[in-house]
Amino acid sequence: MSVTREDMAGCSVHLTGDETAVEILDQRALPNVTDYLRLETAEEFYEAIRTLAVRGAPAIGICAGYAMYVLALRSGAADSEALLAKLEKDGDYLISSRPTAVNLAWAVRRMLEKARTMRGAAPEAVIAALKEESLAIHAEDIEMCTRISEYGLSLVKPGDGILTHCNAGPLATSKYGTAIGPVLLGKERGIDFKVFSDETRPLLQGARLTSYELQKAGVDVTLICDNMASIVMKNGWVQACFVGCDRIAANGDFANKIGTSGVAILAKHYGIPFYTLGPSSTIDMDCPTGGDIRIELRDPEEIKSLWYEKPMALPEVKCYNPAFDVTDHSLVTAIVTDRGIVYPPFDENLKKIMG
Repeated sequence: MSVTREDMAGCSVHLTGDETAVEILDQRALPNVTDYLRLETAEEFYEAIRTLAVRGAPAIGICAGYAMYVLALRSGAADSEALLAKLEKDGDYLISSRPTAVNLAWAVRRMLEKARTMRGAAPEAVIAALKEESLAIHAEDIEMCTRISEYGLSLVKPGDGILTHCNAGPLATSKYGTAIGPVLLGKERGIDFKVFSDETRPLLQGARLTSYELQKAGVDVTLICDNMASIVMKNGWVQACFVGCDRIAANGDFANKIGTSGVAILAKHYGIPFYTLGPSSTIDMDCPTGGDIRIELRDPEEIKSLWYEKPMALPEVKCYNPAFDVTDHSLVTAIVTDRGIVYPPFDENLKKIMG
C-alpha cells in the first residue's frame, strides 16, 4: 500500500507542519478534552511517554523515532561523532521511560543504527537521513496495522461479540490499530461486530480511549468493568477476545496491560478463542520467556486517588501497581502479526516468521 504524509498527519503522533517538533494528542485528557502537545526536548519526550500522554507500544515507537530525529535536529553538534554521542545518551534516557514496551527500545536503536551507518558524514546529512528513517517507521506501522487488521478480520464473522482489554486502536498505533483494527476495518466494509470494552483499571484506557474510539466510529460498543468479563462470557455474548501486546517472548508468552492474563484465563475456561494482535517489531526473540520480561511498577496513587474527588484508601495503605502482566502462551489461541497468523507451537513458528 502507499502511505502519504497526509495519512501520517492524521495519526495521534506526527511531525509538526514545519517538521521541527512532534505533536501528540494528549491521551491523558480524553475523552472529555482534546488537547495536543508540542514536544521538542528529551525531557518533554520522556515525560510524555512516562506519564502516558502518548501510549500504546506502536505509538510509543513512532514517537521515539520522531524524537530521535528532532533531538538530532536541535543538537547543534559540530560533527557526526558528537551527534552520535548525544543521540546515544538521549536514546538511553528515552528507553528508561517505559522499559517494558519493546517498540520504544526498537525504534531508538533503529534510529541510532541509521546514525552509525553515516559516521563521517556532515551532521546535516545525518539529520536528513534520520528524518526519512522516522517517517519510514511511521509509514511501516500504518502498513503493518492494515495487514494485522486484515488477518484479524479473517478470524471472526459478522455479528460476533468481541471482548477487548486496554486500548490498541488508532490512538495507540497509527491507522486502524491492532486489537480493534479488525473491528474498524470491518466497519469500513459494512461488517458489524458487538464489542465489549473492559474499562481497564487503574488507568481506564478501555473506558476513556477504546470506548471513545469505537463510539466515534459508529461501532456497537458496550463498556464493562473488568470484573464483569466473566459474566459476559458466560452469557454467550463473546465469540473472540482480541488484545494488544507490548512485548512477545520467543516462546509466545506476552506482556500486555495489567488484567490481560485474567481475560485469557476466563476465555480458556469458557472455550473462547483468545488472540493477541501486534506488529512483528513487538516480538523479542532475545527474550526467551515471559519470565524474562521486566514489569514496570507505577505510582500507587493511580489506584488510590487518580480518578476520585477524594482518595478511596487511607494514605498508609500499601498498593501494588504493576503496569503489565504476562499471559502464558498456553492460553493463547494465536498471535496475529503483520507477517501472518502464528499458531502453536509458538517457539517454532515465531522463529519461522521472524526469519
